[in-house]
Amino acid sequence: MAKAVTFDRIGGPEVLKYGDAEVGQPGPGQVRLRHVAVGLNYADTYFRNGTYPIPLPNGMGVEGAGVVEAIGPEVSNVAVGDRVTYTGFINTLGAYSTERLIPAAPLIKLPDAISFETAAGMTMRGLTSAYLMRRIYDFKPGETILLHAAAGGVGLIVSQWAKLLGLNVIGTVSTEEKAAVARAHGCDHTINYSHEDIAKRVRELTGGVGVDVVIDSVGKNTFIASLDSLRRRGLMVCVGTASGTIDGFNPNLLAQKGSLYLTRPALADYIADPAEKAELAGEIFGHIAAGRIQIEINQRYALQDAVQAHRDLEARKTIGSSIFVI
Repeated sequence: MAKAVTFDRIGGPEVLKYGDAEVGQPGPGQVRLRHVAVGLNYADTYFRNGTYPIPLPNGMGVEGAGVVEAIGPEVSNVAVGDRVTYTGFINTLGAYSTERLIPAAPLIKLPDAISFETAAGMTMRGLTSAYLMRRIYDFKPGETILLHAAAGGVGLIVSQWAKLLGLNVIGTVSTEEKAAVARAHGCDHTINYSHEDIAKRVRELTGGVGVDVVIDSVGKNTFIASLDSLRRRGLMVCVGTASGTIDGFNPNLLAQKGSLYLTRPALADYIADPAEKAELAGEIFGHIAAGRIQIEINQRYALQDAVQAHRDLEARKTIGSSIFVI
């Protein structure tokens, strides 16, 4: 019988339950998918802790890779036996499973050069990195970015992509071990936010000017430091809130700190158009297949260890990407 991780109340990692799951036949627009690997993303904790409200009980996880085992009526984009990957939001919730029913629309056919594990470790992170590098801002060689969580799954991809674009990369990390990993993947400089003043160090590294763009997935704990690190009319990209949401924001702050720009993008709005999603996926898959971008999967868990996996995520014990191996 299929297995799945579900939860029936919001809370800490302990609310996750591993058990049997019934998987029926696919209905119109659906497929039955056998997972080979499943992505573990920090965003998963937002569903579990109530940051993203959803009906309960429900499944967990929004990203996975596997083989199409059956298709329902009105499915034309994939066929039985296809190797596929996917990521999404509520539309793909339920990825922590051995088998599942899923809408066919979010599925992306996997190139032969991309393994299931690599796909599960980079589909959400890779597409996020793709829109950050190719849609949010028109980067020019020689420009400088400040990249928070530089040793995380997105951080390691963005830093490598940034170097392909000729950018200077300043990355923040929490440990010396993570600093070494970040530098090995393209960061020109690292700042250990555990004991260094981020904005002060950025000003030192940029001759007092500040960076062109900040990519901030941390949120509450780094928000002001991020704004203080930008050049005049620089761009703040708030792409996550791992340390908590940013409350009581006053837009006048942007004027006071140099007529700054601020955006809070979500992946769903950059892959809503199938053609754009295919273009972004093709670009990141191409970089990986050619060896220009390496995907670091440093944590592998069994599905029944989901509680520990979430504890590791929230304790910032992970480096690079994490997956469940089915």
